[in-house]
Amino acid sequence: MITNNDSYIHQVRLPAGDLNVYANPELFAGLDYKVFEMANNNLQIPGIRYMGYTPDVHVGVGTCIGTTAVWGNDDGIVSPSIVGSDIGCGMRVHLTNLHRDDLREVKLRRKLVRTIEKYLPMDSQQRGHFADLRLEHVVRNGLKGLPGKYVPDSYTPKRATSLTHVEESRFQFDENVLNGVQDRAWHRGHRQLGTLGGGNHFAEIQALEIAEENRAIAEAWGMYDGQVVVMIHSGSRSWGGAISQDSNPAMLAAMQRLGLGTADPRLAFLPLSHPEAKHYVNLMYSALNYATVNRHLIAFAIREAFRDVFGNQCELRTLYDLMHNYAWSEYSGEEAMFVHRKGATRALPAGHPGNPKPYMETGHPALIPGSMGTSSYIMVGQPGGESNYYSICHGAGRIRSRSATKRLVKVDEFASSLKVGTDDEIVVNQRSLESILDESPQAYKDVDQIIESVTGAGLASVVARCQPLAAIKGTN
Repeated sequence: MITNNDSYIHQVRLPAGDLNVYANPELFAGLDYKVFEMANNNLQIPGIRYMGYTPDVHVGVGTCIGTTAVWGNDDGIVSPSIVGSDIGCGMRVHLTNLHRDDLREVKLRRKLVRTIEKYLPMDSQQRGHFADLRLEHVVRNGLKGLPGKYVPDSYTPKRATSLTHVEESRFQFDENVLNGVQDRAWHRGHRQLGTLGGGNHFAEIQALEIAEENRAIAEAWGMYDGQVVVMIHSGSRSWGGAISQDSNPAMLAAMQRLGLGTADPRLAFLPLSHPEAKHYVNLMYSALNYATVNRHLIAFAIREAFRDVFGNQCELRTLYDLMHNYAWSEYSGEEAMFVHRKGATRALPAGHPGNPKPYMETGHPALIPGSMGTSSYIMVGQPGGESNYYSICHGAGRIRSRSATKRLVKVDEFASSLKVGTDDEIVVNQRSLESILDESPQAYKDVDQIIESVTGAGLASVVARCQPLAAIKGTN
C-alpha cells in the first residue's frame, strides 16, 4: 500500500486501484487494516470510476460505512452491498420557535420525553400510530402520498417546508416490482410506519450554537443561537430490510451465472442493464420513499408531543431531510454518474444545480449527528467537495463493536457523559442506561475530529453546533 497525503486528503494506492481517504493524520493513522482490505475488494468491481472514504469510516458488511463509490450511468453497476441493508437511512432536522431557556428545568425535559413516548412507539413490537395510512401510497408516492392532515403546513404555502425542504419528496420507479413483494413485508412495513427502530437510530432535542463564519447562512435558514431543534435519525425499517434480504441472494446467483465476483464472496453487484439489477434499483427507490415518509411521521408525532407540553403555538418547521444509504444517478459536470453512498452524506455548495430550490443560493443543510452526549453539526457544502463527489461524513463512526462496548465501558462512565444528576443532564427515555450502553460516546470516534477533518479537507463548513438536551432511543 502506497500513500500520498496533504494532511487531510490521503491518496492510497491499493493493488486493485486508488482510494481517497478524507481524514486528519490522527484519524488516518488509527484506521483498521480491514477498511483497506474492503476497499480493495470494492475496487475489483468492474468499471469503477472512483472510491472515497470519509473520516468516520469503519468496517461494515461487504463495504465500509463511510464509502462513496461511483460508476458511469450508461455502463454502470449497482451494488446492494454498497447501499447497505437500511436503505434510505438518513437525517432530518426540524426548527422550533423555542429557546433553550424554555427547557432549562430537568423536570420539564423529562416531561417532554415522557410525552413524546406517548406519540412515538419505542418498542419494535408496537404498531406505529398511523394505521389509517395506506402503505402502497407511501412506497409509490413518498411524501406526496400522505393525506393533508399529516402535512401540517400544507395550508400555508409561503411557510410550507414539508414537501420542499427535503432531498426528494418522491422517488419515481417502475411500480410493477411491488407485485413481487411478500405479504409479510407489506404487513411489517405498515406496522412500522412512524417508528424509530433501535441501534444507532434516535430522536434528539438540541440547542443551536451558530458558527460565526456562517451566521448569514444560518439566518437565511431561520436559525438563531439557543434555538431548540429536533434531530431525527432513522430509515426504511423492515421494508428496506426485506428488499436487501431478498435482493442479495438473487444478485449473487446471477453473478455466478455471469462469472462475476471479487475476493469477497458476499459482495453483491450487477450491471445496471441486468434484469435483477433493474429490479433491485426500482425496489430501492420504493424504500427511499418509505424512509423519507418514516422520518416525516416521526417528526409529526414529536410535534404533537411538543404542542401538548408547550401549547398549540409551538411549531416544528422542516429544515431539511436527506439520506446517507442509497445509490442514484447524478451529474458530475456534463456526465451522468451512478453514485453509491453508504454512510456518507451529500453536501452541495451554493449554486450547485442539485440543490432544492429553497437552498440554491446557500447550499443545502448537511446534517451530521454525533454520539449520545456529544455535539451534532449542521454543515453546508463547499466547492472543494467536488473531489469526493460532494460526500461528507454521516456521523462519528464506531470504534468499538456493541459487544466490546458493553464489556469495556462502565455505566458510570456513560452516566457521566450524560451529566446525570446535574442541571445540565441530557435526559434519555430509557429507564436503564445499561440497556443502551452500546450507544455510549465511548463506542464512537471523537465527532469534533471528524468535523475538523471535513472542514480541513475543504469539503464542507460548519453552520451550527447542536448541543443535546434530551435523547429518545427505541428498540429494534
